[in-house]
Amino acid sequence: MDRKLEDFNSLVEKIKDLDTPVIVEGKKDRAALEKFGIRNIIELNKKPLFQIIEEISSSNNECIILTDLDKEGKEIYGKLNSGLQKHGTKVNNKLRNFLFKNTKLRQIEGIGSYFGI
Repeated sequence: MDRKLEDFNSLVEKIKDLDTPVIVEGKKDRAALEKFGIRNIIELNKKPLFQIIEEISSSNNECIILTDLDKEGKEIYGKLNSGLQKHGTKVNNKLRNFLFKNTKLRQIEGIGSYFGI
């Protein structure tokens, strides 16, 4: 098995074990992650970011932000990241950083086809 795929699978298993909420931009992103068995997914769906931040920080000590790795996704990530941290919620960036550094992937919805699933 390819090393990147092994590392990716290892990160996904940790997410599933911890049941950490994963924030994505939309339905296609959710569907792509569900193929890997990730279940605790929160879609932005045009909800105000402050509302998402309040909902997550009220019931979680940690979350994962998997917005797309394009300009808009990075802006959303920045706002969510700083807002969640101000509310005391740790942002786990391991999977996001892995995808950014080790793949050419820029859209989360393409994660399944990138890893051949």
